Amino acid sequence: METREPVVAGQFYPGRRQACLAEIEASLAARSLPEKLPDPIVAGIVPHAGWTFSGDLAALVFAAIRHGGQAVETFVIFGTAHGYFGPRPAVDASTSWRTPLGTATVAAERREALLAEELVLNDSAAHRREHSIEVQVPFMQHLFPEARILPIIVPPDPGAAAFGQRLAEVLGKQDGRIVYIGSTDLTHYGPRYGFTPQGAGAEALRWAHEVNDQAFIDAALHLDAQHLLSEGIERQNACGPGAAAAALAAARQRGATEGLLLARTNSNEVMQSRMGTTSSDSVGYAAMVF
Repeated sequence: METREPVVAGQFYPGRRQACLAEIEASLAARSLPEKLPDPIVAGIVPHAGWTFSGDLAALVFAAIRHGGQAVETFVIFGTAHGYFGPRPAVDASTSWRTPLGTATVAAERREALLAEELVLNDSAAHRREHSIEVQVPFMQHLFPEARILPIIVPPDPGAAAFGQRLAEVLGKQDGRIVYIGSTDLTHYGPRYGFTPQGAGAEALRWAHEVNDQAFIDAALHLDAQHLLSEGIERQNACGPGAAAAALAAARQRGATEGLLLARTNSNEVMQSRMGTTSSDSVGYAAMVF
């Protein structure tokens, strides 16, 4: 039995069980759900920065899914390909993933179904240093202790949307409720990220949040996976456009027709409210369900 060990525990989120639980509870309490939610929720978009910056938004998505009251058998988590450049999306060969809350079981038979269809590659190295999926797992463990996970790294390839649709078709033939999660942050703006099309300063950062991030959100809410993918590549308004496009396409295949924006923010807003300071750089975050 191979277990993937955590690589960003103690950095992106607490490395000890009680501290991890305390921060999850704080994240869940930080924001309220709207009165009306999609029913059922079949997919979500979550950010993957350190919990200090975006944990409350990620928690909001999982709280919304739990609010529906239906058990989740498997979370298919599409992760950003920060360092993976393979020709196809990559699954992990591990049988479980460890976090400070224990181990989450990987849905091996669902993984095998995708491998049999040659939709994915079995490449544990793609997951070894990637944080975009790992930071979601403790929320699932806490709120859905019986659920299994299926981690998949999705590059920003033109075929990402078609992949998500086909994946949902294949997995839909198996029993059990599946929820699809796309993990991505939004515009990385500023000299630190080498992306300054509007220059520097407050107006440029406002453009990143109100214009560039909004273009991603609009495409996502309309479940326009292909447009989101091309815009994400051209406008650089998502670090994981492949992961998001796959989640949207899977959601549409499952019958979703529109999305709901639960909350949005950016790292500069968080720094201002929590630390009383700002930066010349900023990263956008959004929480959505479908």
